[in-house]
Amino acid sequence: MEKSKMDIRDLLPSDDEGRLRIIQEQVPGNQISLAHIIGGPQPIIYQKLGLNPDIDYDGAAIGILTVVPYESSVIAADIATKAADIYLGFVDRFSGTLIITGELAEVETAVKEIVRYFRDEMGFASCRITKR
Repeated sequence: MEKSKMDIRDLLPSDDEGRLRIIQEQVPGNQISLAHIIGGPQPIIYQKLGLNPDIDYDGAAIGILTVVPYESSVIAADIATKAADIYLGFVDRFSGTLIITGELAEVETAVKEIVRYFRDEMGFASCRITKR
């Protein structure tokens, strides 16, 4: 008798009808879990994210951060706009997401200042800043 292969879907939680069940929770704590800079993104990324289509793509960048507690994204947006000449693309106080755009050097300055302030002044844990 041939053994049946186990499918990864068999290990994931599902409801009575076999639909995948996903539970999203906020983990208590103060942290920046994502701080990434996309240098020279393709125009399609801006368009798909609903960002400013008039931006100069040649020297541009996108900065993406995720913070917990989620409301901290408002503080991060304030820091970013005061630290550098960036465009605030998206802030979500319900998911902790912040997306900024602008010239590469400006986006780097803003992301570094957000991470520094949250770590040094607010005592948050932080991932390292990644860039591609």
